[in-house]
Amino acid sequence: MLIPKKLKHRKHHRGDNTGKATSGNDIAFGSFALKAMEGNFVTARQIESARRAMTRSIQRGGKIWIRIFPDKPMTDHGNESVMGGGKGAVDHFVAVVKKGRILFEMDGVTHEQAKEAMRLASHKLPVKTKFLSKEHV
Repeated sequence: MLIPKKLKHRKHHRGDNTGKATSGNDIAFGSFALKAMEGNFVTARQIESARRAMTRSIQRGGKIWIRIFPDKPMTDHGNESVMGGGKGAVDHFVAVVKKGRILFEMDGVTHEQAKEAMRLASHKLPVKTKFLSKEHV
């Protein structure tokens, strides 16, 4: 799974993911892409699960680029901890995804293969997505 090598601050504020993506919103590497149509936090496990679904769908042919990275630590408390115990320990990492952000790109496969692989990947993600191809952009 994807995690950062080191952090400037161990625990972050939650913040928000409203608004539109100002960077990472164009196809840069491949011919096909999966674009987020709403904002949400995407965990490292969800990214890995989507990547595996795409890789298996295209039978290890073509190339996949992951355009998001989970660099935001999320904390979690124990089940029966009392109030006033402080902030919980870092539990997992998430990527902040805003509306319009390109999540994955793909190249080296046919349009139908890419569309099916991206469809399978989109079922693993907590955001609504849209399939894009470079010809139609």
